[in-house]
Amino acid sequence: MKNTAYLSLVRAVVVEVVVVVVVVVVVVVVVVVIVVVVVLVVLIVVLVVVVVAVVLVVVEVVVVVVVVVVVVVVVVVVVAVVVVVVVVAVLVVVVVIVVVVVVVVVVIVVVVVVVVALVVVIVVLEVVIEVIVVVVIVVVVVVAVVVVVVVVVVVVVVVVVVVVIVVAVVKVVVVVVRVLVL
Repeated sequence: MKNTAYLSLVRAVVVEVVVVVVVVVVVVVVVVVIVVVVVLVVLIVVLVVVVVAVVLVVVEVVVVVVVVVVVVVVVVVVVAVVVVVVVVAVLVVVVVIVVVVVVVVVVIVVVVVVVVALVVVIVVLEVVIEVIVVVVIVVVVVVAVVVVVVVVVVVVVVVVVVVVIVVAVVKVVVVVVRVLVL
């Protein structure tokens, strides 16, 4: 009679241990799947943001190149017109007026070149700052999402494991008390 009671106690303890191990393994597998899915989603979001940032940079660079080409064409046309005016002036007026016109043309060209250079520098700096801001925002969001997911997963795992262990211990105690009473 006592041997039967002890065998039933051992059987009950083994069953509870197996149940705890199975529940822990299932929880770990679910947690790993959740983490992998979250990481994949975060990687896809980062990839989309990087592609959008690269497209924006390319568009800005194309706009800058178009503006520079237009400005250069305008400058060439203005210089050609001024040269024609200078040639006509040489035929009509004195050499002093020609010298003044040449100086004015040189000043105009220098001013235009300086303005174009400043515009290009400003646009490039603006593009770089926009890209840096986008990258920083993406990094902050990704880190925050990963931290929140990890904290939630750890809390869920700990709670599930504690609940399973407590339930198993209570069942084992109940079985032991039953055996001892019998």
